Amino acid sequence: MKNIFDPPATAELIHRINSLNSETKPLWGKMSVDQMLAHCCVAYEMAFTEKHPKPNALMRFILKSFVKNGVVNEVPYKKNIKTAPQFIIKDRKNFEEEKARLINYLDHTCNLGSDHFEGKESLSFGPMTSIEWNNQFYKHLDHHLTQFGV
Repeated sequence: MKNIFDPPATAELIHRINSLNSETKPLWGKMSVDQMLAHCCVAYEMAFTEKHPKPNALMRFILKSFVKNGVVNEVPYKKNIKTAPQFIIKDRKNFEEEKARLINYLDHTCNLGSDHFEGKESLSFGPMTSIEWNNQFYKHLDHHLTQFGV
């Protein structure tokens, strides 16, 4: 898996994002391109903001025990898999704003580097290694950029 903390990998992701336009259609799934960009920003919102509440202890136990491995391993996501409710984007968004937000999150993540993420707590999964953070970020974004053909 590519390393999101490596500037060339981040540059490649940004190039792929910049290859999208407001009319880009998905190869599968229901999201529009603007919704997909907003959807991808949620993972970064959870890492960098307090916009999303921390799940209660029971839900965190369930997420850590049954969901975490599928999110942080290197096995690509399958098409049309279920997503957590906070990742569902129901309304249309401003394409350019969401694209800029996502690129800013990528730059910020890369600039912080892997050391910043070593042992950093995830809202859903508790403390994670920088490798787990990388896999979570890269795999999710790669899945959706592939979904939109870039």
